Amino acid sequence: MKSDLALILETAREAGDLARRMKAQGLKIWSKEGGSPVTDADIAVDELLKARLEAARPDYGWLSEETADDPSRLERSRLFVVDPIDGTAAFLKNKPWWSVSIAVVEDGKPVAGVVFAPELDETFTATVGGGAFLNDAGIRASARDRVEDCRMLGDAPMFRHPAWREPWPPMTIETRNSIAYRMCLVADGRFDAALALSGKSEWDLAAADLICAEASAVCTDHKGRGYAYNQPNPRLPSLISAAPALHPLILERVRHIDLPN
Repeated sequence: MKSDLALILETAREAGDLARRMKAQGLKIWSKEGGSPVTDADIAVDELLKARLEAARPDYGWLSEETADDPSRLERSRLFVVDPIDGTAAFLKNKPWWSVSIAVVEDGKPVAGVVFAPELDETFTATVGGGAFLNDAGIRASARDRVEDCRMLGDAPMFRHPAWREPWPPMTIETRNSIAYRMCLVADGRFDAALALSGKSEWDLAAADLICAEASAVCTDHKGRGYAYNQPNPRLPSLISAAPALHPLILERVRHIDLPN
């Protein structure tokens, strides 16, 4: 039998190929409740992933952005946590920064993860204790140990907001639509940190959280709390993903903030 990592890797690549084909043929687009865009490719990719993965592991639970939540997942010790197309806005605008994100979660912690960015031909993988990889080459977070001049993924206007207790120093700030892909860019050292002070979901973070951990990057919410997955409410408050020496310096600047639940 294939390992969980081999299974989700093969399935992520199949899903990414399907998404690219559907985009080339022309997409149907509508808005979800709340206004975020969704396409027929999001739904088709979700259906493909669910069919393939549940057939291979019928005893695993399922949590996906594009599937109605089934509370029976809470009774499973293992489940798939999936974002079929993370970064739909980039997908729609023909930007390459979207990904297929799949994690296997066991007892609240990711144990295998894949983030596949089809347009970039970049495949990030990790298993617990097995290291993190980009296209089969080992990766590691940067050694950055100061906020000044770091390479930061986030919303540039947020850092310029006058309400900060201490102004942020000069940084190179960029953004990428896929949260999972942002975290992987921290894991492989191309960026030093990613900060998002807005609610995320388990499917945004689970696979990339493991990839970061195996690459020595640190991921927490803005209060410094690690993540537990397969919770009744799969919403998470915020994200700091950073090089190990940089994470506490960012945490110092944001942990006083109280965000709405």
